[in-house]
Amino acid sequence: MTSPATPLTQDQMKAQVGFAALDYVSRGEIVGVGTGSTVNKFIDALATIKDEIKGAVSSSVASSERLRAAGIPVFDSNEVEELSVYIDGADEIDHRGHMIKGGGAALTREKIVAAQSRRFVCIADASKLVTTLGDFPLPVEVIPMAARRIIRQFARLGGEAQVREKDGLPLVTDNGQHIIDVSGLKIIDPRAFEVEVSQWPGVVTVGVFAYQKADVCLLGTPSGVEVLQFD
Repeated sequence: MTSPATPLTQDQMKAQVGFAALDYVSRGEIVGVGTGSTVNKFIDALATIKDEIKGAVSSSVASSERLRAAGIPVFDSNEVEELSVYIDGADEIDHRGHMIKGGGAALTREKIVAAQSRRFVCIADASKLVTTLGDFPLPVEVIPMAARRIIRQFARLGGEAQVREKDGLPLVTDNGQHIIDVSGLKIIDPRAFEVEVSQWPGVVTVGVFAYQKADVCLLGTPSGVEVLQFD
């Protein structure tokens, strides 16, 4: 009698979707690369075909360092007119491809590279798929002098916000700004929410990705990779 297969761990699921994303990489081109633990698995996979691509445009200093360490050339986004694909993770993704991103504090650069790409492939484990965005605290990159006022604006929407800290001090992003994380929100209309918060003075980027939503999600499940296509 054959014993049932052992379900994949979360780390194994991340590695599996990282390798599955190679199918979406156009050989001979420059690929957009995001930030985070799942993307690190993708970078490890990308290193196995590094001689078949020109290089990458990265959304963070951390990812750029990992790419270079793997022998993959990193280009500045201003050197590249358009990318065929951007591959990145998500803190949450709904069934329409809208996402919350920014747990790794790279949301502004992630949104820039996503906007530069013809296709967004999200790689995530099954725990990130949700019906409604908002259980994961929403990251918002802000200009420091506006942080307290923006926290009060979120309170009027029913959100509880706080400045993200590192080693007891406000975390400073790659762009020299701060992050506030907002709990207690239910984001029913991601596009409208993204538009509203983006217009608040002092907001650099809100971590709702509705206009730069995913086209495809490679979802790591205990039994393998599930492919979700979005309109």
